[in-house]
Amino acid sequence: PDQKFDYILANPPFNISDWGGEKYESDSRWFYGRPPVGNANFAWLQHILWKLRPGGEAGVVLANGSLSSHTSNEGKIREEMVRKDVVEVMVSLPGNLFLNTPVPASLWFFATDKTQRGRDRRGETLFIDASQMGTMVTRKDRVLTDEDISKITETVHSWRNGKDYENVPGFCYEANFEEIEKNSFVMSPGRYVGIQDEVDDGEPFDQKMERLTSLLKEQQEQGRELDRKINQ
Repeated sequence: PDQKFDYILANPPFNISDWGGEKYESDSRWFYGRPPVGNANFAWLQHILWKLRPGGEAGVVLANGSLSSHTSNEGKIREEMVRKDVVEVMVSLPGNLFLNTPVPASLWFFATDKTQRGRDRRGETLFIDASQMGTMVTRKDRVLTDEDISKITETVHSWRNGKDYENVPGFCYEANFEEIEKNSFVMSPGRYVGIQDEVDDGEPFDQKMERLTSLLKEQQEQGRELDRKINQ
Protein backbone atom coordinates (compact mmCIF):
# COMPACT_ATOMS: atom_id res chain seq x y z
CA PRO A 1 0.00 0.00 0.00
CA ASP A 2 2.90 2.40 0.60
CA GLN A 3 4.63 1.79 -2.74
CA LYS A 4 4.93 4.95 -4.88
CA PHE A 5 6.03 5.28 -8.51
CA ASP A 6 7.83 7.71 -10.82
CA TYR A 7 5.75 6.72 -13.85
CA ILE A 8 2.35 5.10 -14.21
CA LEU A 9 0.62 4.03 -17.45
CA ALA A 10 -2.92 2.72 -17.04
CA ASN A 11 -5.94 1.66 -19.05
CA PRO A 12 -8.54 1.09 -16.34
CA PRO A 13 -11.96 -0.31 -17.29
CA PHE A 14 -14.42 2.43 -18.24
CA ASN A 15 -17.40 3.51 -16.15
CA ILE A 16 -17.51 0.67 -13.61
CA SER A 17 -20.69 1.11 -11.58
CA ASP A 18 -20.27 -1.79 -9.13
CA TRP A 19 -16.81 -1.12 -7.69
CA GLY A 20 -17.66 -1.15 -4.00
CA GLY A 21 -17.27 2.60 -3.60
CA GLU A 22 -19.54 2.64 -0.55
CA LYS A 23 -16.75 0.88 1.40
CA TYR A 24 -14.31 3.78 0.99
CA GLU A 25 -16.21 6.73 2.42
CA SER A 26 -13.20 8.57 3.89
CA ASP A 27 -10.31 6.97 2.03
CA SER A 28 -7.01 8.90 2.13
CA ARG A 29 -6.74 8.65 -1.67
CA TRP A 30 -9.66 11.02 -2.24
CA PHE A 31 -7.45 14.10 -2.08
CA TYR A 32 -9.50 15.89 -4.76
CA GLY A 33 -12.96 14.81 -3.63
CA ARG A 34 -15.13 11.80 -2.88
CA PRO A 35 -15.69 9.82 -6.14
CA PRO A 36 -19.26 8.70 -6.84
CA VAL A 37 -20.30 5.26 -5.70
CA GLY A 38 -21.87 4.61 -9.12
CA ASN A 39 -18.82 5.28 -11.32
CA ALA A 40 -15.17 4.37 -10.69
CA ASN A 41 -13.55 6.71 -13.26
CA PHE A 42 -12.49 9.38 -10.77
CA ALA A 43 -11.57 6.76 -8.18
CA TRP A 44 -9.07 5.35 -10.70
CA LEU A 45 -7.65 8.80 -11.47
CA GLN A 46 -7.22 9.66 -7.81
CA HIS A 47 -5.76 6.26 -6.95
CA ILE A 48 -3.16 6.75 -9.71
CA LEU A 49 -2.31 10.28 -8.57
CA TRP A 50 -2.01 9.05 -4.97
CA LYS A 51 0.49 6.38 -6.07
CA LEU A 52 2.86 8.90 -7.72
CA ARG A 53 6.03 10.05 -6.02
CA PRO A 54 6.76 13.80 -5.92
CA GLY A 55 7.73 14.71 -9.47
CA GLY A 56 5.96 11.62 -10.81
CA GLU A 57 4.00 11.44 -14.07
CA ALA A 58 1.09 9.34 -15.30
CA GLY A 59 -0.79 8.62 -18.51
CA VAL A 60 -4.32 7.22 -18.30
CA VAL A 61 -6.85 6.11 -20.92
CA LEU A 62 -10.41 6.89 -19.88
CA ALA A 63 -13.90 7.20 -21.32
CA ASN A 64 -14.84 10.60 -22.75
CA GLY A 65 -17.60 11.09 -20.19
CA SER A 66 -14.93 11.90 -17.61
CA LEU A 67 -14.04 15.06 -19.56
CA SER A 68 -17.29 16.88 -18.96
CA SER A 69 -19.48 15.04 -16.42
CA HIS A 70 -20.82 17.14 -13.54
CA THR A 71 -22.89 14.50 -11.78
CA SER A 72 -22.16 13.03 -8.33
CA ASN A 73 -19.20 15.31 -7.52
CA GLU A 74 -17.23 14.43 -10.68
CA GLY A 75 -17.18 18.03 -11.87
CA LYS A 76 -15.81 19.21 -8.52
CA ILE A 77 -13.09 16.55 -8.53
CA ARG A 78 -12.02 17.56 -12.03
CA GLU A 79 -12.01 21.21 -10.94
CA GLU A 80 -9.80 20.41 -7.95
CA MET A 81 -7.34 18.54 -10.19
CA VAL A 82 -7.02 21.65 -12.35
CA ARG A 83 -6.77 23.96 -9.34
CA LYS A 84 -4.04 21.75 -7.84
CA ASP A 85 -2.33 21.96 -11.27
CA VAL A 86 -1.69 18.26 -11.91
CA VAL A 87 -3.41 17.96 -15.33
CA GLU A 88 -0.68 18.46 -17.92
CA VAL A 89 -1.98 17.23 -21.30
CA MET A 90 -5.41 16.10 -22.57
CA VAL A 91 -5.76 14.16 -25.85
CA SER A 92 -9.10 13.15 -27.38
CA LEU A 93 -8.89 9.98 -29.47
CA PRO A 94 -11.04 8.75 -32.38
CA GLY A 95 -13.55 5.95 -32.02
CA ASN A 96 -13.04 2.32 -33.07
CA LEU A 97 -9.54 2.04 -31.59
CA PHE A 98 -10.55 -0.74 -29.19
CA LEU A 99 -11.61 -4.24 -30.23
CA ASN A 100 -14.25 -4.52 -27.50
CA THR A 101 -15.96 -1.12 -27.93
CA PRO A 102 -16.34 1.49 -30.69
CA VAL A 103 -16.62 4.42 -28.26
CA PRO A 104 -13.92 7.11 -28.41
CA ALA A 105 -11.69 7.63 -25.39
CA SER A 106 -9.25 10.24 -24.11
CA LEU A 107 -5.77 10.34 -22.66
CA TRP A 108 -5.11 12.13 -19.38
CA PHE A 109 -1.48 13.04 -18.67
CA PHE A 110 -0.67 14.06 -15.11
CA ALA A 111 2.47 15.73 -13.77
CA THR A 112 2.95 16.43 -10.09
CA ASP A 113 5.70 18.94 -10.92
CA LYS A 114 5.27 20.95 -14.13
CA THR A 115 8.67 22.57 -13.79
CA GLN A 116 10.39 19.32 -14.81
CA ARG A 117 11.05 18.14 -18.37
CA GLY A 118 11.70 21.52 -19.97
CA ARG A 119 10.17 24.91 -19.25
CA ASP A 120 7.91 25.95 -16.38
CA ARG A 121 4.38 24.90 -17.39
CA ARG A 122 2.57 25.73 -14.15
CA GLY A 123 -0.95 27.03 -14.71
CA GLU A 124 -1.05 25.63 -18.26
CA THR A 125 -2.61 22.57 -19.88
CA LEU A 126 -2.10 21.39 -23.45
CA PHE A 127 -5.20 20.19 -25.32
CA ILE A 128 -4.87 17.99 -28.42
CA ASP A 129 -7.82 16.92 -30.55
CA ALA A 130 -6.82 13.72 -32.36
CA SER A 131 -10.42 12.58 -32.80
CA GLN A 132 -10.22 12.80 -36.60
CA MET A 133 -6.89 11.01 -36.91
CA GLY A 134 -6.24 7.36 -37.69
CA THR A 135 -7.01 4.99 -40.56
CA MET A 136 -9.81 2.43 -40.80
CA VAL A 137 -8.18 -0.96 -41.45
CA THR A 138 -11.49 -2.81 -41.44
CA ARG A 139 -15.10 -1.67 -41.41
CA LYS A 140 -14.99 -1.57 -37.60
CA ASP A 141 -11.35 -1.11 -36.60
CA ARG A 142 -9.20 2.04 -36.71
CA VAL A 143 -5.49 2.40 -36.02
CA LEU A 144 -3.31 5.42 -35.39
CA THR A 145 -0.44 5.39 -37.89
CA ASP A 146 3.18 6.06 -36.97
CA GLU A 147 2.76 9.51 -38.55
CA ASP A 148 -0.28 10.22 -36.36
CA ILE A 149 1.56 9.17 -33.21
CA SER A 150 4.63 11.20 -34.17
CA LYS A 151 2.53 14.29 -34.75
CA ILE A 152 0.97 14.00 -31.29
CA THR A 153 4.20 13.20 -29.44
CA GLU A 154 6.25 15.87 -31.21
CA THR A 155 3.58 18.43 -30.34
CA VAL A 156 3.72 17.45 -26.66
CA HIS A 157 7.53 17.50 -26.56
CA SER A 158 7.80 20.88 -28.30
CA TRP A 159 5.19 22.33 -25.90
CA ARG A 160 6.98 20.94 -22.85
CA ASN A 161 10.32 22.30 -24.01
CA GLY A 162 8.97 25.62 -25.23
CA LYS A 163 10.66 25.13 -28.61
CA ASP A 164 8.83 25.66 -31.91
CA TYR A 165 5.40 25.11 -30.35
CA GLU A 166 2.43 26.93 -31.89
CA ASN A 167 -1.31 26.54 -31.36
CA VAL A 168 -2.85 24.88 -34.42
CA PRO A 169 -6.58 25.55 -34.97
CA GLY A 170 -8.51 22.28 -34.88
CA PHE A 171 -5.58 20.31 -33.44
CA CYS A 172 -3.80 21.76 -30.39
CA TYR A 173 -4.12 24.63 -27.94
CA GLU A 174 -2.30 25.75 -24.80
CA ALA A 175 -4.90 26.89 -22.26
CA ASN A 176 -4.24 28.73 -19.01
CA PHE A 177 -6.17 28.26 -15.79
CA GLU A 178 -8.48 31.22 -16.44
CA GLU A 179 -9.60 29.76 -19.79
CA ILE A 180 -10.33 26.37 -18.26
CA GLU A 181 -12.23 28.02 -15.42
CA LYS A 182 -14.25 29.99 -17.97
CA ASN A 183 -15.20 26.63 -19.56
CA SER A 184 -16.48 25.34 -16.19
CA PHE A 185 -13.49 22.96 -15.95
CA VAL A 186 -14.70 20.86 -18.88
CA MET A 187 -11.58 19.18 -20.28
CA SER A 188 -12.77 18.24 -23.78
CA PRO A 189 -10.03 19.32 -26.23
CA GLY A 190 -12.66 20.33 -28.80
CA ARG A 191 -13.70 23.16 -26.46
CA TYR A 192 -10.27 24.74 -26.76
CA VAL A 193 -8.63 23.90 -30.09
CA GLY A 194 -11.28 25.60 -32.24
CA ILE A 195 -11.94 24.84 -35.90
CA GLN A 196 -9.28 23.93 -38.43
CA ASP A 197 -8.34 26.72 -40.81
CA GLU A 198 -9.62 26.19 -44.33
CA VAL A 199 -6.99 25.91 -47.02
CA ASP A 200 -7.03 28.92 -49.35
CA ASP A 201 -7.63 27.50 -52.83
CA GLY A 202 -7.14 30.87 -54.51
CA GLU A 203 -10.73 31.15 -55.78
CA PRO A 204 -12.34 34.51 -54.89
CA PHE A 205 -15.30 34.18 -52.54
CA ASP A 206 -17.83 35.79 -54.95
CA GLN A 207 -16.86 33.39 -57.73
CA LYS A 208 -16.97 30.39 -55.40
CA MET A 209 -20.41 31.37 -54.09
CA GLU A 210 -21.77 31.81 -57.62
CA ARG A 211 -20.31 28.47 -58.74
CA LEU A 212 -21.57 26.54 -55.73
CA THR A 213 -25.03 28.14 -55.91
CA SER A 214 -25.27 27.14 -59.57
CA LEU A 215 -24.14 23.61 -58.73
CA LEU A 216 -26.72 23.40 -55.93
CA LYS A 217 -29.55 24.41 -58.27
CA GLU A 218 -28.40 21.86 -60.82
CA GLN A 219 -28.31 19.09 -58.23
CA GLN A 220 -31.71 20.09 -56.86
CA GLU A 221 -33.15 19.85 -60.39
CA GLN A 222 -31.57 16.42 -60.80
CA GLY A 223 -33.07 15.42 -57.44
CA ARG A 224 -36.56 16.51 -58.58
CA GLU A 225 -36.14 14.53 -61.80
CA LEU A 226 -35.13 11.43 -59.86
CA ASP A 227 -38.16 11.86 -57.57
CA ARG A 228 -40.41 12.04 -60.64
CA LYS A 229 -38.94 8.81 -62.06
CA ILE A 230 -39.26 7.06 -58.70
CA ASN A 231 -42.93 8.07 -58.49
CA GLN A 232 -43.54 6.68 -61.98
